Amino acid sequence: MKSLLAIGLSVPLLASSQPQLKPPREAALDRFLRYVKIDTQSREDQKTVPSTESQRAFAEMLANELQALGAQDVRVSEHAIVHARLPGKLPAGANVPVIGFIAHMDTSPAVSGANVQPIVHRNYQGGDIVLPRDPTQVITVKDNPVLKEMIGDDIITADGTTLLGSDDKSGVAAIMTLVDTLVVNPQIPRGTIAVAFTPDEEVGAGIAHFDVKAFGADFAYTVDGGALGKISNETWSARTATVTFRGTSTHPGTAKDIMVNSAYALADFLAQFPGTGILPETTEGRVGFIHPYGGVADVEESSVRVLLRDFEVSGLEKQEALLRAMIAATQAKFPRVQIDMTVQQNYLNMNEVLKKHPELTEHAMEAARRAGLTPTIEPVRGGTDGARLTFMGLPTPNLFTGGHNFHGKLEFNSRRGLEKTTETLVHLVQIFAAQSN
Repeated sequence: MKSLLAIGLSVPLLASSQPQLKPPREAALDRFLRYVKIDTQSREDQKTVPSTESQRAFAEMLANELQALGAQDVRVSEHAIVHARLPGKLPAGANVPVIGFIAHMDTSPAVSGANVQPIVHRNYQGGDIVLPRDPTQVITVKDNPVLKEMIGDDIITADGTTLLGSDDKSGVAAIMTLVDTLVVNPQIPRGTIAVAFTPDEEVGAGIAHFDVKAFGADFAYTVDGGALGKISNETWSARTATVTFRGTSTHPGTAKDIMVNSAYALADFLAQFPGTGILPETTEGRVGFIHPYGGVADVEESSVRVLLRDFEVSGLEKQEALLRAMIAATQAKFPRVQIDMTVQQNYLNMNEVLKKHPELTEHAMEAARRAGLTPTIEPVRGGTDGARLTFMGLPTPNLFTGGHNFHGKLEFNSRRGLEKTTETLVHLVQIFAAQSN
């Protein structure tokens, strides 16, 4: 079997100058620019899935596009999960596992995803990138040294007032372009491909409704990572603690010796958080963190939500013990305030399962190499749908998308990032097809 490189595939992906392969009907970049303009921001304060109706509308749009591309068994579940299949193109009797490719449709609640105006900075020649609608938003070379490697590329940003949505519409665009590429080039050997697009990944809710059995894949890859070449078979183990402070409210004019203001206890608790080495803004690599990220301050009842993150469960236990010690110290200062903590398990480090399937990571690295990249294995300092799916019986490493600075106004990707991600997926399909028996 010839690789795509052997038959002339190069940047840009499936260029029309290559007679052996037809180009996709829509380039990955053009798809991406269309998708990011659609507001699919998820919301953490909703109980329904999807948490926003705009995600359902996007799901229906993607389903229609998949049908138009030629995918089969296209459907949208009641929770707005898109499913589709692309039948294999191999000789009768060939035995190839069904590969799944998954990306999420929603964007982070952290920064507005409404009215995204993507800007393509063509033929980037170096220097800081000032975002035009808010000149205080600057993508600097100092903070983003990867820009030095992107000379001549077309860089995509938002206008400075919103996030871009590369997390994870770059993954959606790459998977859709993969399907397009395989359909218009039936000579590319492939096993059956299962595709899914999920809602509410950013708020950790959508994947609970994923039907692994109905998906029908033997394993999958989430296309939801960052810089080109970075492949992840490891995530945090994650818990969320909610600490609640209950006081007593009464009219402030007659509050003497009656009112117990729970907000003061909350403030004392927050003031105890350690600094360097435990908060996310001071940690990197394999060092875990605790992160107070939201809550309410009121007289009668105050609360704060705290993320606990570590690659080892033992690290989570230490973090939880630290919070309980902080609560005890606050309780001693505010004996009339009732303080409670609940802890929810979010997900576990997927490496506990994926280490039993090393070929999934090895094949992904080989696919990246065939695309002209230098792959690296790096743990995700976060979570993916794949972490949950792996423990639901679907081993799912995470692949790069070429994106940077997710969840913020300084987010960016590039033409090469999108094209090389797609190219890697096409190579990956062929690597598994080559092992048919």
